[in-house]
Amino acid sequence: MTASADEGECALCGLSLSRGRVEGEDAVYCCTGCRDVHDALGDAAVEADDVREAAAEDTALDEEPPEGYERSYFHVSGMHCTTCEAFLESVAGAEEGIDAAQASYVTETVRVDHDPEQVDESTVQDQLTTAGYVADDREEGTAGAHAEDTLLWRIAAGVMLGMAVMLPYFIYIYPVHFGLYPPWIEEMARSQLQGASYFYVVLFLLTSLVLFGVGKPILRGAIVSLRARSPNMDLLVALAAVSAFAYSTLAAALGRIDIYYDVTVAIVVVVTAGNYYESSIKKRAMGLLSELGDEQVSEATLLDPDGSTTTVDVSDLTEGDRVLVRTGDRIPVDGTVVDGTGTVDEAVVTGESLPVSKEHGDQVVGGSALSDGSLTIAVGEGATSSIDRVTNLLWNLQSANSGVQKLADRLAVIFVPTVVVLALGAGITYLALGAGPTQAVLISLTVLLVSCPCALGLATPLAVASGIRDAIERSIVVFDETVFERFRGVDTVVFDKTGTLTTGDLEVTETTAPENALAAAAALERRSSHPVATAIADAFDSEWDGDPVEAFESHTNGVSGTVDGESIVVGHPDLFDERGWTVSDDVRERAAAVREQGNLPILVGRDGESEGVIVLGDQPRAGWEETVTGLADRGVDVVLLTGDENEATATYRDHPAIDQVFAGVPPEGKAETVRRLGAGRTLAMVGDGTNDGPALASADLGIALGSGTAIAVDAADVAIIDDDLSSLETVFDLSKATGTRVKQNIGWAFLYNAVAIPLALSGMLNPLFAAVAMAASSILVVTNSSRPLLEE
Repeated sequence: MTASADEGECALCGLSLSRGRVEGEDAVYCCTGCRDVHDALGDAAVEADDVREAAAEDTALDEEPPEGYERSYFHVSGMHCTTCEAFLESVAGAEEGIDAAQASYVTETVRVDHDPEQVDESTVQDQLTTAGYVADDREEGTAGAHAEDTLLWRIAAGVMLGMAVMLPYFIYIYPVHFGLYPPWIEEMARSQLQGASYFYVVLFLLTSLVLFGVGKPILRGAIVSLRARSPNMDLLVALAAVSAFAYSTLAAALGRIDIYYDVTVAIVVVVTAGNYYESSIKKRAMGLLSELGDEQVSEATLLDPDGSTTTVDVSDLTEGDRVLVRTGDRIPVDGTVVDGTGTVDEAVVTGESLPVSKEHGDQVVGGSALSDGSLTIAVGEGATSSIDRVTNLLWNLQSANSGVQKLADRLAVIFVPTVVVLALGAGITYLALGAGPTQAVLISLTVLLVSCPCALGLATPLAVASGIRDAIERSIVVFDETVFERFRGVDTVVFDKTGTLTTGDLEVTETTAPENALAAAAALERRSSHPVATAIADAFDSEWDGDPVEAFESHTNGVSGTVDGESIVVGHPDLFDERGWTVSDDVRERAAAVREQGNLPILVGRDGESEGVIVLGDQPRAGWEETVTGLADRGVDVVLLTGDENEATATYRDHPAIDQVFAGVPPEGKAETVRRLGAGRTLAMVGDGTNDGPALASADLGIALGSGTAIAVDAADVAIIDDDLSSLETVFDLSKATGTRVKQNIGWAFLYNAVAIPLALSGMLNPLFAAVAMAASSILVVTNSSRPLLEE
């Protein structure tokens, strides 16, 4: 830690000390917020560092790629479990010129450190597009849409081909097996079945299309689980489907009529339909999100030496270039103001709720918005943007290996080998006891079929799909199917302040100025586009029918002018001092007290004297107290983490349900704070802005308010699209209810297996009855999953 500080970096977040320098007991920090976090969480940091070092050893992926290597990010569709992560990491690692790779199935992201001289991005992408996985550029993300379309075609093809396979079963095979026809018809049907070789060839071809075409993702998942030496539900489903197919093909070749192609078709179509149901609900959830703005700037207005301007790509800017930023534009890169004045909203990057005035010599951050004025900015070192650094940090965090294994897959590690051993053992035992090969194979097949792969395979995805469905109905969007499982372990919730516990909008909260002075101030402020001016103009009605403003002048710290013949000044106390206006001690003391509370004091004066103070503040969001209190009642620790300074957190610091408050923390510091807080805990982070993105991704679970920025939603696992904080408790309730539903489904499947497998081992069941029992078990799981999780 101390070493990094000596090199000119903050000991907590790693930012350059050029932005500030705060001495600690044994290190140097960029701000008091980072120092306070380190002082409070220093002990936990040791454990967190140990965890990160262990993770780095496991993944062989350093924080930064080796010298000369590039880091690329890919979206890979088709990832659905930890075995997918291990497989893709091994595939990428086998390519010459790749230093390390790390995959996360939760975000379907793979990051790769590669030598561009040996292997370029397109080659890596081709390498990752294998075994049914489809990789594309992380920013384009077209593979996901392609996978969704492919899955739809698979389920459609499966249904049509399945109907073609099942029709002769209903007409011929089932009635013969169950004795439903009169004896003379049954005898004729049996004779036709035994002599119609073409009939079995057609069934073989149709079933092959279902198994190897529609069921390709299932077979791929099984193969991947074998290569990763981690049995999962795909392996059990594939074993049952392939075993029924292989036995039926052999039986048909030997002239037997006890063929079970219907079992293969049923298993593949049912499991594929269940996966599609889950996928379609998630797609619907994504569609509920409104379009959110992208704060990254792609173009800049370059100011040439002769005064002319040229629009250029931000990537073409170099240190020292001068760019022009007008009202309403976003500042493209970090830099220094060399000309002009203006007001900058830095909340999207820093989290600071109040706008900041900028003039010659002030530093500005890329991604922040110029809400008023005009600035000429000299491009800073590296021509980089703070928001770009936040984005890169976010992608690094998102591609970190999740290591989350679904409950059904954890059970499969034990259950799959057990069923296979029982099936093989039963066949060998029957052969040893003198049974014929056909009977021994049928017993083994029956054990595999009756082991209920469909019910177990559908138990988790259908219950989760129900949770996603119920969440949608409550304006909650769940992006990842593991959310409910992970949420049940959450014991700490960290809240951002601006835009999360507050509305994020400036509002007038009180005033001590007379009404006619306020009306004049509002009339004057309507001439300005500053956020403070908008708040004041909206808060007070005009006394005049027309426009009473006779003169207007804008300043970096306020406005002045003539309204209905009277001289008016509205702004910071410094503006009054600059103009030589009198400010009473009472007004100065009131302004100081307002500022200490974290609010913004605006003075109003007429004809040379101040007359009162307008107080503006970022208002608490409705229901925030009920939410934090409800979480505390659940035994969850509540922490406030904000870029605002200490003065703005007084209301929350004193609340009994909030355990800790960290103020003045930059985005990079937020991510590190979350990591340290999460040492030994399961932590959820709630935020709304771009500056919250890295913290949301660093948390075990990220929750974004839907009105927040696109990058915050992209980093999150859950989005609350109506900004209702009470929905956070609903997510807790849904996660608990989903867990209960999953356990009910899996419990039923295991209870069924506890009865059915012994019967299959005893020879009392044949594969056809096993298939019927398996179907009944699956129907029960589907029916149970379709019920609402929460009572209205």
